[in-house]
This record gives sequence, structure tokens and C-alpha cells, in this order.
Amino acid sequence: MDPPQRTGPGDHPRHSNVPQRTARRVRGTARATAMNRSLLTALALGFAGWIGRADAATAPTAETLADAARADLRAALDELSALRQQIEAERLPLAQKLVELEQRVLDERAALQRAQREEANQMVLLGVLRSEVQGQSNEVRALESLLGEYRRTLETRLPIAELTRYRDALREAATAAESPDLAPADKLARQLQFVATTLQRVEAAVGGDRFPGQALSPAGVVVNGTFLQFGPGSYFLSEDSTVQGVVEQRLNSPEPNVAELPAAHAAALQELITKGSGQLPVDPTAGNALRLQATRDPLTVHIAKGGPVMVPILALGAVALLIFTVKWLQVRRVRVATSTDLRSILAALEAGHRDVAERRARAIPGPVGEMLVGAVQHHREPKEYIEEVMYEKMLETRPHLERLVPFLALAAAAAPLLGLLGTVTGMINTFNMITVFGTGDPKTLAGGISEALITTEFGLIVAIPSLLLHAILSRKVKGVLASMEQTATAFINGLPDTPAGAASPVNPLPSHA
Repeated sequence: MDPPQRTGPGDHPRHSNVPQRTARRVRGTARATAMNRSLLTALALGFAGWIGRADAATAPTAETLADAARADLRAALDELSALRQQIEAERLPLAQKLVELEQRVLDERAALQRAQREEANQMVLLGVLRSEVQGQSNEVRALESLLGEYRRTLETRLPIAELTRYRDALREAATAAESPDLAPADKLARQLQFVATTLQRVEAAVGGDRFPGQALSPAGVVVNGTFLQFGPGSYFLSEDSTVQGVVEQRLNSPEPNVAELPAAHAAALQELITKGSGQLPVDPTAGNALRLQATRDPLTVHIAKGGPVMVPILALGAVALLIFTVKWLQVRRVRVATSTDLRSILAALEAGHRDVAERRARAIPGPVGEMLVGAVQHHREPKEYIEEVMYEKMLETRPHLERLVPFLALAAAAAPLLGLLGTVTGMINTFNMITVFGTGDPKTLAGGISEALITTEFGLIVAIPSLLLHAILSRKVKGVLASMEQTATAFINGLPDTPAGAASPVNPLPSHA
């Protein structure tokens, strides 16, 4: 057996083994042929020896058989030779064909491997493409979501004047986004077209934009005219220039409503919309000021909404205010004796000029002067007696000054209770309205709610000032009484001591006339 042929490092392992395998097959065929030839020769010699050992009686037959055998052997050898020649003739073409087939197998295997590698590469590329498609699909969905949110936000934030102008574009964009019959590309294209329309709106809004339209006049009549959109503010001028003002959106009204401007701004607005230039009355509150002004009722209407409970609340407040005014003027007229007045009166008494001291005491108006007059008239009496005379005048003055002052405290306590009473009656009326009409229309509930809240409001409006006025007036009265007490103490301390037995013959009892 031949040793296996080795290939060099530069030889291809598959292609270098093909000639070696072919050579081994050829050598194996030659060895098999030689063995067959030796076997036939041995058989022929053995058969000839068997024939030679036959006896003489069978010699002619054996010879005949030997000749026949030799003839058969020659024929077999000839056939074998022909077969060998045929094999030799066919061996090389078959070997070449085998080599070609093996080479073809190798080529097909290489092509298969290349195809498999290409398939693997294509699968990787397909995965990448699928990822890109998925990412782009997510981006498209996100973009559609953003566009839908942008459309809804714009629809809620557009001024009412522009909302009527872009209503068709908004409706088409919403229909395209929700239509199941449109392809995603068509949906996206229509929404992008809507975005382009809004961008054109932004460009046109720079410096103000005028466009025709319809609006509701303050009388509720639909009129044709021209809108002016300047920033967040919307203005309108009718074709006959009879309706002009700020455009606003009102509840349950799909059309823009016009709130008329004062006459001072009407001419400027008309000139601006007509000529395209001029001074513009700007509302920095974006129409909220006008809407708030429209919701404010006159005071009489506001009070009337409070219901019948408002009558005692307002009466209580009016009486409290009247009492405070009268008592404040009364207390303000009370003059406090100064130290100069006391020194002059005491100096006149020390000098024995009772008439002068009494005249100076009468010059001080109010209860303080009356108290000093009584003290001067009894200045020769003991100090304890004079003190009792002055204290009696203070006791007489206190109820006069404090008269009706507690009514202010009563008003401060009663007004919130009356407001609470109005709240209860208002809520009862509200629930009765809900029972009859339901909660569909808020206007039917406004009366009871107004009564419930306005009475509480005015109850507190009356109570809080009444409480403060009571505190102020009480402090003022206490200040006057404290001043009288201080004056009496200073007068008593300033009198000279009366010698024993020098009492005046006058009746020591004070006059109560």
C-alpha cells in the first residue's frame, strides 16, 4: 500500500487529494488483475496434473477434456484480456470524469458555502432593515401623536375669531387622522399640510392680520365685517361700521361675540381696521377685564340678589353707623382739662377768688367743666367730701357716654347670624330648584346661590366694621372717664388743707337739682 501523499502549505487540501485518490484506485485495479491471473494459472496446472494421473482407459477422454479445458482457458484468457483492454480503455475517461465530478462537487460546495454566507449576511441586513423599519414606524406614530396633540391644543387655544376661519382645516386634519381607509403616508401628508397652514397663519399674524368673517353684535344679531387679529387680541368692525369692539367667546355660543369699546377708542379701531395702520387699544388681560366688567352688577342689583334677609342686615348696619356717628361726635365734644386749667383754677382758689375760679371752670365745656364747677363750689369742704362730689359727677357722666355703645357689639354679633340665615334660605331655594329643574342649566341655580353667598357677604360687611367701631368708641369713652378721674385726683391733691372748724356754713350736702 502506497503512503499517503502530503500537500505543501500553499496547496489547496481539497484539490490536491483528487489525483492521489485516482492513482490509488488504478494501482488497486492492477493488483486485482495480477491476482486473478495467478489464480487462473494455478487452477490450470492443477487441472492438468489431475488429468495426467488418470488411467490409460480414460486417456482419450482426458485428453479431450484437457483440450477443451485449454480451449476454454484460452477463451477465458482472451476474454479476460479483452476485458482488461476494455477496462484499460475506459479507466482513464472514467477517472477524468470522476475527477471532474469531484471538482464539480467541490465547486458546488464552495458555491453553497458562499450562498450560505451571503444568506447569513442578507439575514443580518434584513434584521437591520427590520429594526430601521420598526424605528421609522415608531417615529411616524410618535409624529402622528404629536401632530394630533398639536391640532387639539391649537383648537383649544385659537382665538374665537380665528377658530371660525380655520374650522374646516381643523376638521379635515381630524378626519384624516381618524380615517381607517387612508394609508399612513396619506394621513401623515394631510396632517403635515395642516401644519403648513398653521405656519402660514403665524407668518400672516406678524404685524396683525385682517380677514373677513361674521360675528354676533351686542344685540345678538349676526353681522358681516372684518376681523383684526393682533397678538392674542381680536377686534371686529362691521361692514356698515355700526358694530365695533373686542371679540370674545361666550358660554354656549359657537360664534364670536363683540364687546363694544368706549367711544374714545372706537374711532381709532375703525381707522386701524379700515386703513391698516393706526393706534390700537390693547387690553393686556386678553379680554378678561371686559368680561369681568360685564359680570359686575350695580350695587342695587347685587343687594337685590341677596333676598329678603338683606333688609334686616342693611338696617342693622345703618343703625350701627348712625349710632357710631352720633356717639363719636358726642365724645369728641368732651374737652379734657389740661394742667394749665387746673393750675389757674387752684391759683384763684388759693387767692380767695372763688368767682374767678368758678368762671374758669365753667369755661371748660362738657362734663369735666361741670365736675370742676361743683368742686369749686365746695372747695372749703373737706377733701373727702369734695372727692365724693366729683365722683358723683363721674358716675352721672358714665352712663350718658356709654349709652347705645353696646348696640355696636350687638350688631357685630347679629349680622353674621343674619347672613347665615340668608345662606340657609338660599341653599333651601337652590335645592328646590334642583328638585324641579335638575342641574342641567346653571342659571336656574344662580338665584339661590346668590342669596346664599351675598347675605353672608353683607353680614360680614356689617359685622366687621361694627366690631371695630365698638372697640374704637369704647376706648374713647374709657379715655374720657379716665381723664375725668385723673383731673379729679389732681384737683383734690392741689387743694390746700382746710383747718379744723373752718367749714363753710353752706349746706354740706351737694345739690342734686
